[in-house]
Amino acid sequence: QVQLVESGGGLVQAGGSLRLSCAASGSVASRNSMAWYRQAPGKQRELVAAITTGGVRNYADSVQGRFTISRGDAKNTVFLEMNSLKSEDTGVYYCYLRNTFAQTIFWGQGTQVTVSS
Repeated sequence: QVQLVESGGGLVQAGGSLRLSCAASGSVASRNSMAWYRQAPGKQRELVAAITTGGVRNYADSVQGRFTISRGDAKNTVFLEMNSLKSEDTGVYYCYLRNTFAQTIFWGQGTQVTVSS
């Protein structure tokens, strides 16, 4: 089992910045992918950004150039630096981990990000 704990959400004005953190513990495989998803009210959960243990990144078109995903030195932490925030970035942000070989998936509890216009 893997536990994911997110932090860093909050309320920010449009144009501002926030940094989300997620720490994984438990049965974290040496090869895995970690990601951030978000869910706005009344909408489906969507991928925001993902990163593999090898450092390969991908981003949703809507956040490309504004958000940066990175890993901590211990590889069991992931960060999301969010700049130039817009009201449409509002939602609950969830940390995600997939152990590559076992194909097991784990989710964090989510952290609220609210961008006021």
